[in-house]
Amino acid sequence: MDYIRAWFRRNFADPQATFLALALVALFGFIWFFGNMLAPVLASVVIAYLLEGPVQAMEVRGTPRTRVVVLVFMMFMAFLIALVFGLLPLLWVQTTDLLRELPGYVAHGQSQLAEIPKHYPFISEAQIDEVVQLIRSEFTDFAQRVLSMSIASIPGLITVAVYAILVPLLVFFFLKDKRAIVGWFTGFLPREYGLAARVWREVDEQIGNYVRGKFWEILIVGGVSVATFLFMGMKYAILLGVLVGLSVVVPYIGAAVVTIPVALVAYFQWGWNSSFAWLMGAYFIIQALDGNVLVPLLFSEVVNLHPVAIIVSVLFFGGLWGFWGVFFAIPLATLVNAILSAWPGAEEGDTAVV
Repeated sequence: MDYIRAWFRRNFADPQATFLALALVALFGFIWFFGNMLAPVLASVVIAYLLEGPVQAMEVRGTPRTRVVVLVFMMFMAFLIALVFGLLPLLWVQTTDLLRELPGYVAHGQSQLAEIPKHYPFISEAQIDEVVQLIRSEFTDFAQRVLSMSIASIPGLITVAVYAILVPLLVFFFLKDKRAIVGWFTGFLPREYGLAARVWREVDEQIGNYVRGKFWEILIVGGVSVATFLFMGMKYAILLGVLVGLSVVVPYIGAAVVTIPVALVAYFQWGWNSSFAWLMGAYFIIQALDGNVLVPLLFSEVVNLHPVAIIVSVLFFGGLWGFWGVFFAIPLATLVNAILSAWPGAEEGDTAVV
């Protein structure tokens, strides 16, 4: 007990440290209970961080902020409209085609599995039958989920309509009145909040860099993947390329998961031949260039984190807050790192991790 009491006094004797700890607990609890209701606000904050970079770049040149915000916001809306009316119809068509051909792929896969015991005697037909039954049950569950989604499409369309109206409005006002909003929040803080301000400045910069870097990574990886798949004549090239681009949102895990549909579609289209090998080789080159060239260039200003810390952050925060926890896993891990670095007593080595 004396050791615990001494540790508590050493780390929480500073009132600023106590305030920071209570503020973090309150913030995490608020997001935990009200995150679903505030999803449009969270989406708007992400987009506002994305657009804040060009706004600041143009504002530095002397252009009034309101004029810059209007210009950047109009450019963003033009990009969004082009995305909705240009890309989404193509994705819908390819998704429909894939679902239409999926039963044939499943049947082909079952026939291929049935041939395995002939070439590998140590695998019994009973084991193959178990795998086939598992595939059938999973396919049935998937079909039922798709059907339930189609039945519940009307509430989903209403939600999309609400997002389409609220999110652009929130983004515009977050950009236009950023200083007023931040000033309103800081008005509730105690006069002495140097520790919280130092942590916030670092995390605010890291989140901005991360969101803008992640946007460009999705755009570049997705664009290169679509172009590569189209060049090689792969089916559902746009759909799979977009999935590859979106997979970078989840570090390491996303790339591993999206490899499965890419490999399966390539196999069902070409089989085990040179076309399959060339496609997978090009895909792995894209992944290698993303991890070893693009990520260091885009995220050079973001605090470096060990891969184990990133994976643990994705699993932990994703389990807490779903998609937003996964998306903000690296900034949240950066927040933890910033707190540990700025916490009173950290210079004595109390927060060192072996």
